[in-house]
Amino acid sequence: MPISAEEVKKLRNQTGQSMMECKKALEQSGGDAARAVEILRTKGLATAEKKSGRVAAQGRIHSYIHHNGKVGVLVEVACETDFVAKNELFQAFLNDLCLHICALSPMTVRREDIPAALIETEKRIARDQVTGKKPDNVLEKIIEGKLTKWYADHVLLEQPFVKDQERSVQAVLTELIAKTGENIVIKRFARFEVGESAEA
Repeated sequence: MPISAEEVKKLRNQTGQSMMECKKALEQSGGDAARAVEILRTKGLATAEKKSGRVAAQGRIHSYIHHNGKVGVLVEVACETDFVAKNELFQAFLNDLCLHICALSPMTVRREDIPAALIETEKRIARDQVTGKKPDNVLEKIIEGKLTKWYADHVLLEQPFVKDQERSVQAVLTELIAKTGENIVIKRFARFEVGESAEA
């Protein structure tokens, strides 16, 4: 079936991909826009994986102060070129990321940044919760599941994105990498709250 220019334009506005990529995805999906989005996202993930080894030496530091004046966030996000650092999509991501950190108060950027002693403590707590209540042959799987849930609560890249609970921060970042065509890395953040603070 022929794909109209209007359909291609609509998909482009929705995904930020090129007109050619959008047309190809619509042709591949037989005109099904939802399936075309999935195709573009899958392709975007592959693109992001390819770019992950590239040096991200440019970027921006972004700040946000909550309206009550009691919470503030600083975040450093790196990219490959200053051109992308000035891009509207990149700037919007920085702003949304600050809002996310302000609202969800993550502990670290990635799970590898969490001290090993803290992970062991969480494992021990999870084991204590299920030992004697579940069969021994499924204990480790349950403990691993509890730990994964704990990571999703405390690790920035694994948290459900504040503006779209169906996707993680990592998924949103991956989509941005696919749209900009550059490697983008969340380097670190600091969240300040009157009376307490956390940094990663």
